[in-house]
Amino acid sequence: MSNGDIFVGEIIGTAILILFGAGVCAAVTLRYSKARASGWIVIAFGWGFGVLAGAYTAAPLSGGQLNPAVTIGIAVDTGKWDKVWVYLLGQIVGAMLGAVLAYLVYLAQFQANVREVGTTEGTAEEPLPTLGIFSTIPEIRNPVANLITEIIATMGLVLPVLAFGLTRGLGESGTTVLIVSLLVVGIGLSLGGPTGYAINPARDLGPRIVHTFLPIPHKGSSDWGYAWIPVVGPLIGGALAGLVYNLAF
Repeated sequence: MSNGDIFVGEIIGTAILILFGAGVCAAVTLRYSKARASGWIVIAFGWGFGVLAGAYTAAPLSGGQLNPAVTIGIAVDTGKWDKVWVYLLGQIVGAMLGAVLAYLVYLAQFQANVREVGTTEGTAEEPLPTLGIFSTIPEIRNPVANLITEIIATMGLVLPVLAFGLTRGLGESGTTVLIVSLLVVGIGLSLGGPTGYAINPARDLGPRIVHTFLPIPHKGSSDWGYAWIPVVGPLIGGALAGLVYNLAF
């Protein structure tokens, strides 16, 4: 695969992933969405379908890695680092593009995202938070615990992804991506509760950058104080998964 194919493939695939993922978060979060408050299961499946669509689309060009943690895990296992920077750059650019597209899909909802609250003087409009549509927010802010969660959850993604390569029937049938998408759903349902399961540095960092600059009314902070955890945690988890796979298989 040429550097150009990898770069374009990862941009397109990661943009589709984030379009679906941020899109389902917007659908569940924003007040005037038909899917508002439909719950965590909907979010988990939305992200899984995003992986399905993005990875299958990018596969002919780049292999559809779409995740720096996966890219690092593969590099640690194989020792091939020469194209890692191309993958990572494409993934970050694609994640930013996907976040912008999701914002445009829900543009009217973002502009009207307020709720009425009672006050001593009657009612007032209060803006609803939007950062969680783009990036992860921990339920309990504990840097050590949050980091551990992201490391373990990412190992739960990358180690099976690497092992699927040994399952000959999956590759021949073309169902590897389908299985990975179901794995992402499972991680969301089982391990996503503490931090929102970034398990992908590009998935969190790219949209967080976009959130910083988008003209969303009353959008609040982009929480850059937490932003290092969903980047560093998945990178450590991906590297550990690659090391374990290399030693064990």
